Amino acid sequence: MLDAIDEAGTVRLLADLVRVPSVTGTDAESDLQDRCARQLAEWDLDIDLWKFDLADLRSREGFPGMEAVRSEGYGLVATSEGEGPPALILQGHVDVVPIGDAAKWEGQDPFGARLTATALHGRGACDMKAGLAANLAVVRALRAAGVRLARPLAVHCVVSEEDGGLGAFATLARGHTGEAAVITEPTSGRIITANAGALTFRLEVAGRAAHGATRYEGVNAVEAFWPVFQAVRRLERERNRDAGPLFDGNPLPYPIEIGTVRAGDWASSVPDLLVAEGRLGVRLDEDPADARAALEDALAGLDDPWLRDNPVAVTWPGGQFASGRLPEGHPLLGETARAVADVTGAGPGTTAAPYGSDLRLYNAGGVPALHYGPGDVRFAHAPREQVDLRELRDVTRALALLAVRRCGVR
Repeated sequence: MLDAIDEAGTVRLLADLVRVPSVTGTDAESDLQDRCARQLAEWDLDIDLWKFDLADLRSREGFPGMEAVRSEGYGLVATSEGEGPPALILQGHVDVVPIGDAAKWEGQDPFGARLTATALHGRGACDMKAGLAANLAVVRALRAAGVRLARPLAVHCVVSEEDGGLGAFATLARGHTGEAAVITEPTSGRIITANAGALTFRLEVAGRAAHGATRYEGVNAVEAFWPVFQAVRRLERERNRDAGPLFDGNPLPYPIEIGTVRAGDWASSVPDLLVAEGRLGVRLDEDPADARAALEDALAGLDDPWLRDNPVAVTWPGGQFASGRLPEGHPLLGETARAVADVTGAGPGTTAAPYGSDLRLYNAGGVPALHYGPGDVRFAHAPREQVDLRELRDVTRALALLAVRRCGVR
């Protein structure tokens, strides 16, 4: 079976995936789902490709929120032969974040899938189309080797991971579960067994408008924001004390960051409103409601005369990622580590990640899950995004071993 893995073909598959500009919420996201469905059908898997009922999903308990404007979404699950529920799910998301400032790509096409001797470059190469390519390559190798599984292997291709996890939420709501899942997000050769959460927040800070020539008659919302920002940083320091052993070596496992700030609508006016949006890290096993309350309480108690009479308005739009972790002692960790060691000759380290992912939805939905996939997350969401081809090869081989061992053969 390992001999049947087409390494060059896996790189070509990854390049084809990267060339589809499947930014979250765009038509290309749906197009890539359709392409993956056709490819998996050619390898004789049973295909469930369905269109989301967005209104129904929004009304369900636990809806994870969305940030991208979305008119449609599709789910895709492909399942092999075998008896009973899937013994293993390989999961990956097809959506990518926008390219940002095109000039920062230094003349390269962000979706060009530029190939060098050791890496493939492009938006989504690391996060997480390399993992998606590895999942597909495992299926292709099983078919090429003529392996017939005793229990089903399922491949979940999901949308909207980048803005909350709608795709995974919809997939689980449709009843697609299994005994265990490996989500092939980039992990730099390690196994990630837990994720912190991340909650998107919006702050509205009031000012008082006046002509710029008589600014002493107004209150500048930008100046009013400064004690708010300082309070956010104080809260961040408090929430990162005693982060726990899974985060050893991570200087900031639960960051709070202000990502956007907008104020004013005229250059010669005192701005009377500042709107800031950001993300709040959720501690492992923390109820997201408690995390929200921590930020709200920190901003409600500011010792500032203007803000006491004009309190900061805090709302929670967009993605709402709870934390999640693989259940303690679950055999999937040891099974994955053994497969990695058999391929690479070294046992992988185990750690937690400071960002939210679909892991928490699968674990909360009764499907124990962990991360193991090609790529270094430090390259994700950046103009230098890339993935090491050796990692792609090693992950594909380890996943193939894990799939055969978990599912068994006829």
